[in-house]
Amino acid sequence: MSVPTRSAAVALGLLASVSASAEVEGRVVEYRDGETVLEGYLAYDTKGPAKRPGVLVVHDWTGVGPYVRRRADELAAMGYVAFAADVYGKGVRPANPKEASATASVYRNDRRLFRSRVRAALAELRKQPNVLPGSIAAIGFCFGGTAVIELARSGADVLGVVSFHGGLDSPTPSDGKNIRARVLVLHGADDPFVPEDKVRAFEEEMRQGGVDWQLVKYGGAVHSFTIPDAGSDNSKGAAYNAAADRRSWKAMQDFFAEIFAGAAPGAPR
Repeated sequence: MSVPTRSAAVALGLLASVSASAEVEGRVVEYRDGETVLEGYLAYDTKGPAKRPGVLVVHDWTGVGPYVRRRADELAAMGYVAFAADVYGKGVRPANPKEASATASVYRNDRRLFRSRVRAALAELRKQPNVLPGSIAAIGFCFGGTAVIELARSGADVLGVVSFHGGLDSPTPSDGKNIRARVLVLHGADDPFVPEDKVRAFEEEMRQGGVDWQLVKYGGAVHSFTIPDAGSDNSKGAAYNAAADRRSWKAMQDFFAEIFAGAAPGAPR
């Protein structure tokens, strides 16, 4: 079930490559994981080809809100069908960091449930009539960055996943052998929440799994470097970094150009 709304024109800033002629439409989409009702956000350009690649977008620990909807709109203006997943459930929107931490911990501590919620969103994206079959990627921010790596570890049939400042740890590193997608990790070099031992363990998991993977570190960046609301104080461990934000978004675009190459006439490049 979907409830129509209209997205405003996408703001400038990171969108130098966005077509000025894009007409982005967004709507809230209600779907389910078992008996749990979820409420995501679908965005797409009403112009252009009838079918185009899809991108699943997974929120940070605050849940589906303005930030992840903006990212979905940006992707839609670039020519993708973007679906912002709802891991937490309809109406579950943490009001402060304490609530966000508690809610996110439920899923970090139950990877089976975590994967189930992300796979439910992936299934919803696949249902959209304007999504090109077989041409889907997933991206996520912080908590969502962890989510898309878990999606890949589940063996999901997606072309690629992009983790922006996500957690890299795994309770079952052997799951790296299930990964079929190409993996791009965009990481703050000074992120205290993902220390170097966790980075090394992730790299070894990827090697042992024979994964096609990349890990890019941004100097001077800590956790949450793409999120303006994180502030500017690196000493807190999470802070916005405009250069890392811009560079990581460009890295994602280059990655998409590679994995979606030849997807269909008129597909984004």
